[in-house]
Amino acid sequence: MCPDSISNSLETMLRIGRIIHVDEVELYFGEFDTQMGFYSPRNELETLNSILARVNTLLSHQMHKKMNVWQGLQAAIILKIQEFGNQIKEVARIDKNYTCEKEKCLVQWGESNGVKTKLEIAYVGGAGRGAVAMEDLRVGDIALEIPVSIILSEDLVHKSDMYNVLGKIEGMSSETMLLLWSMKEKHNCGSKFKNYFDSLPKEFHTGLSFGVDAIMALEGTLLLEEIMQAKEHLRTQYDELFPRLCNDYPDIFPPKFYTWEQFLWACELFYSNSMKIIFADGKLRTCLIPIAGFLNHSLNPHIVHYGRVDSATNSLKFPLSRPCNIGEQCCLSYGNFSTSHLITFYGFSPQGDNRYDVIPIDIDVGQADCFEDCPMSNWTTHMVRGTWLSKNHNIFNYGLPSPLLDYLRRVRNPMQYEKTLQQPDLEIELEVLEDLQSTFSNMMEILGDTDFGDGENTSWDVKLALEFKDLQRRIISSILTSCSAGRSLVESELSRVMSKD
Repeated sequence: MCPDSISNSLETMLRIGRIIHVDEVELYFGEFDTQMGFYSPRNELETLNSILARVNTLLSHQMHKKMNVWQGLQAAIILKIQEFGNQIKEVARIDKNYTCEKEKCLVQWGESNGVKTKLEIAYVGGAGRGAVAMEDLRVGDIALEIPVSIILSEDLVHKSDMYNVLGKIEGMSSETMLLLWSMKEKHNCGSKFKNYFDSLPKEFHTGLSFGVDAIMALEGTLLLEEIMQAKEHLRTQYDELFPRLCNDYPDIFPPKFYTWEQFLWACELFYSNSMKIIFADGKLRTCLIPIAGFLNHSLNPHIVHYGRVDSATNSLKFPLSRPCNIGEQCCLSYGNFSTSHLITFYGFSPQGDNRYDVIPIDIDVGQADCFEDCPMSNWTTHMVRGTWLSKNHNIFNYGLPSPLLDYLRRVRNPMQYEKTLQQPDLEIELEVLEDLQSTFSNMMEILGDTDFGDGENTSWDVKLALEFKDLQRRIISSILTSCSAGRSLVESELSRVMSKD
């Protein structure tokens, strides 16, 4: 029960939990931040909350004589979460000039239908509409609770005349059914969800709505390919459904409600606002959730676990994984997504360093069978990211991912390679760094020169495109700098070794 014993036990649990919760990207880059004491903010928050959940369960079942031990550990975890939250705290700028009248009407409608909230809707500078804490919220507090009765799910489609048509179409997903239902329901003046549809923006500024100038500005980037593939997929999907449905069932699918523009709007709504929820029956459904859509994404979220309906209350709860003070924007995590994905489907670039901003490396891994004795050769895909995220820029590391470097070394010497300061190994190091430098120099050349647009006259989509292109340049520039610095290290060491000989 002594503080040192509790602290040591918690540290042991944290070391185990961090490994359990590591994801593929974190595993690939494989760096533990010794200065900060964690792999990533996401990993640390998930680890702390998973331990807290287990301790809370034990507290609810243990005999009274052990309660003081578990309570001491619980207090230590909560303190750790609070300290961690202070490290990653973000300041939100609230614009008091924006009244949010439609949003307030939606919240009032929700509360009259059983919604419980400790958040208010406000306009947040740089993020648009967001949810702000009306009081100091602690770990485990329920920031928002939505009854299932006002969640828009596939069940609504099953009760409509649409289902008799859509249910017979082979390959028709429940998500597409709900999307088509929503396109019509938003025009229904007597809809139960009128307040919800009225609160939605007339235009969604996602990558799917990028104009020609923005698309042209993206030349040479990963984002261009992602947007074009997504739009091609949506166009194919639309053409498979329309105008056939409108021609065959004009009463159920009025042509004026099912234009390409309205279909794209509905797709943007679902991509940017829908959530995957596990209901009390155990089924996973993609849903639209009024009010919850105002919760913005953050790389350092307050809410991490929110995807399961509480069977006791038949409601969806959003509990805090770290404290949120009064007046602070309360954020959740949309997922471990790259900035290109967030721009394409959500329409924003996150603040701060996104550890999932990786650039895939197109390498033929057919020779991997030769490297069975090397565990890192099991990676079938390789990637890089901004080397400023790395803490190790020493020789044999250079701020670059070890699996990629090890693979390139083994390609040059399939039989055996050791990281030694011997001439053959150092010469291989130079070859690896020179190849990487050449590859990324070509990428930088394709991106072209920096273009910051015309300031205030630049449209939202071009501005977002240029921001992403600048991010790509920063990542590639950091890799080139690391390769150059690495070559200097290796050349210096090689010169020293050769002078000895």
